[in-house]
This record gives sequence, structure tokens and C-alpha cells, in this order.
Amino acid sequence: MPIRTKRVTAGGWRTLEWFWNVTTTGFFRAPAGAEIKIRYSGWWFGVDRQRQTLDGQNTKRLVVPRWSAFTARMQMRVTREAEVTYYIEPGNVANLPPGVNV
Repeated sequence: MPIRTKRVTAGGWRTLEWFWNVTTTGFFRAPAGAEIKIRYSGWWFGVDRQRQTLDGQNTKRLVVPRWSAFTARMQMRVTREAEVTYYIEPGNVANLPPGVNV
């Protein structure tokens, strides 16, 4: 099952997953107040996309499209250390599969 749990320390942006040349979808719900985003980076630049704030109730979705020239990182920022559970699925997935609750 592609459900993952990681401890995220407070402060700056922390990379949860790193991708290159693949399409992947991540689903996040908690902790409330945490921020998530996709960070694309190349040789000379970096850009943030899909920045969202978690509310602890609704599931938020991040999609990494296939960009062969850039790396993509799913990142999170929390105000205090937290254990985070999230779901990663290959491809561009619109909804969580039945029975998966992150």
C-alpha cells in the first residue's frame, strides 16, 4: 500500500518525496495548518506550484506531472514537529481509492 508516515520537523520546507520524469499524485489531510507544495528545480532556478494549507478535515491533492528536465519535490512546512501520514499513487489520480483514509 502506498500509504507513508514520516516525522516532519518544524521550521522550513521539508521534502517528503522526490521525483524525476514520472507522474505522481499525493493526498494529504493533516496536520491542520500545515502547508504543502510542489517544488520544481533545474540547473539555474526553482519554482513552487500547487501551494495549499491543510485543514485537518478535507483531503488536498498534489500532482507531479512528467517534466523530464526538472526534478519535483513534494514538500511540507509545519509550525511544530508532527507525524504525517499521506498517500502516494503513480499517475494523475483524481480521487483516493475506496477504503483509503489519510
